[in-house]
Amino acid sequence: MAYLKTREGNDIYYKDWGSGQPVVFCHGWPLNSDSWESQMLHFANNRFRVIAHDRRGHGRSSQPWDGNDMDHYADDLAELIEHLDLRNVILFGFSTGGGEVARYIARHGTSRVAKAGLICSVTPLMLRTDTNPIGTPIEVFDGLRSDSITNRSQLYLDLASGPFFGFNRPGAVPSQGLINSFWMQGVMGGHKNTYDSIRAFSETDFREDLRLFTIPTLILHGDDDQIVPIQASAFESRRLIPHAWFSVFSGAPHGLTDTHKERANAEMLRFAQQPGV
Repeated sequence: MAYLKTREGNDIYYKDWGSGQPVVFCHGWPLNSDSWESQMLHFANNRFRVIAHDRRGHGRSSQPWDGNDMDHYADDLAELIEHLDLRNVILFGFSTGGGEVARYIARHGTSRVAKAGLICSVTPLMLRTDTNPIGTPIEVFDGLRSDSITNRSQLYLDLASGPFFGFNRPGAVPSQGLINSFWMQGVMGGHKNTYDSIRAFSETDFREDLRLFTIPTLILHGDDDQIVPIQASAFESRRLIPHAWFSVFSGAPHGLTDTHKERANAEMLRFAQQPGV
């Protein structure tokens, strides 16, 4: 098992498979790098080097009490990229990981980055505010925090068996395997870390970050995303990154990298392989 010891003294677990142009995958909440394995296998089988880490406070990485915010997430990512001396990187971020990618570009630039992908991303701002009236009311996130304190194990089961994968939709056939995997990844994370991360993914404003995107960018989202509704996320991100390659999966839920993984893999790989895009 590979770990990076950060300058703060935290251990960041990462996977590093294959060879070729490096592709770095940043996971969502409350998951870890295991959530990207279908995409990692697909890319590695297509001659890419694939790296995915467990964000601080998640999975097998350290659980620091403080620093559970996007600036620290981005700085940890920068240390990993520098540690492995990665260049010409393709960065993919899912959900909260999309915010991590955006904040990385804002804080560390694109000298090492060739392309970026925002997959079902929380960008540019999830929370409803005076300047973001189509966002999600804070009561939704307060509910997540309350449920996390009351019984976070049950919260993760409820999310996975319901809206995350769209298993609450009429005619849906739930996968117990996906539900179990989501739950397992969630409870591996630190209680304080995953609690703090709710604020990080819901209240961080990435609007100025996205305006700094000058590299080829993929925005991919499902139009039945019940976790990160598409109107306030993907459509707003496209407005701020007008050159982006924009892809909407009809009827797809938030967890489309699992429920629609063959199509997602193909679309992400096509973007990665397309020269000049």
